[in-house]
Amino acid sequence: MRLDEYVDIEQNKRAERRRLAKNRSYDIVEYLDDFQDRFESTVQGDSLYGGVSPSIFVGTSNYPHVSTGVLSPVGHNDDVSQFITSDTWYNEDISISDVFERRASLLNSTTTRPVTNVAETWDGDGFLGTQREIAIADHPVTVEIGLVNRPNIDFDVNPADVSTPVGPRARAESATLSENPHVPRAVEKTISDDDWNAEGAITYLYRRDFDIYDINTILSAGALGRTDQRRLVPTRWSITAVDDVIGRYLRGRIRTNQDINSVEIHRESFLGNAFWVILAPGEWEYELVEMKAPGSIWNPKPEAGTAITTDWEGREGRTKYVSETAGAYHAARLGVLEHLAQRGRRAKALILRHISADYWAPVGVWQVRETVRDTFDDTPAISETMHEAIDGVCEHLPISSARLHRASTIAAGRQATFDTFT
Repeated sequence: MRLDEYVDIEQNKRAERRRLAKNRSYDIVEYLDDFQDRFESTVQGDSLYGGVSPSIFVGTSNYPHVSTGVLSPVGHNDDVSQFITSDTWYNEDISISDVFERRASLLNSTTTRPVTNVAETWDGDGFLGTQREIAIADHPVTVEIGLVNRPNIDFDVNPADVSTPVGPRARAESATLSENPHVPRAVEKTISDDDWNAEGAITYLYRRDFDIYDINTILSAGALGRTDQRRLVPTRWSITAVDDVIGRYLRGRIRTNQDINSVEIHRESFLGNAFWVILAPGEWEYELVEMKAPGSIWNPKPEAGTAITTDWEGREGRTKYVSETAGAYHAARLGVLEHLAQRGRRAKALILRHISADYWAPVGVWQVRETVRDTFDDTPAISETMHEAIDGVCEHLPISSARLHRASTIAAGRQATFDTFT
């Protein structure tokens, strides 16, 4: 079968992306010069006054004593919503440089706190209390942040070495609200319930149509779970935890649904990542196969060839930590399970992710989640068998069908089963 007759491969955009990527370092360095000027005109003395904070950030270093902070866009109080990581970034079709600029505009005003017993310290610890209010509010709030000293704006970025996009950090001694934020009733309910575990609270908010990005921020601030177990959760961990919890909830919902009727091939690409989602009739089974092109962020040595990593789960899910594909595994799985739950069907799912050299800096697993979600917006290609589907997709991948069969649990072990649906 010729998949390009059914799926838009977007070949014409690749050359332009490579050209822009070559100039990435110089564009970033120029942007940092502009940012420093904006910072100097915004910060007064040793404090940042009247900043509008859209979110928080909790780090992982030195856990369980972590750096926890309030994020404030410098010089952008009128358009603060664009600095919140969400599905709108995908809908805007932003570039990797756009992501860098938005994150580099966020001042991270931090302090160090132990992760435990946060519920006991919210009233007595003004910084943690303010951080929690920012996380649970339904809109960005105005804060006044007292800085210990002026931050050193040093991003360690030069034309030869583009770092992960992060903003400047400053030590903070205080943070106070300049307004009374509105907290949704459902969030108030999860906070006031002393006996509700975090997993139940996450599922409750999701079922009430709370945005997944808001849920992981609330979890990160330590505002979910039994009162005596509430703790700060590093942002990176909270994102994966929410994807995993909601994914397991949706997996339970689709378990007894009817199978889909045929083998389907869905595709979408974004920021140098191409995702092929192959769905086939049968009980739930899921695998993510990542192919990392030489020169991409996760495989920087051109002589190494295409690297492959995989993780798999069967009907009952996994019992061990996802070691190869990390947070991308749960983010991609969520998109598939949401689609199947909406259809009222179940299926086996094989996701093939090609990370090209155009992906020159990591932007976060949000792009995985949103791209997989978007693969289902168009009519899929239909294949007679799983074997045929894999062969057809491999014509557009940097590896052979034989190599994929050797690496993939689903491709290697389910061909005969799928052939029975012809």
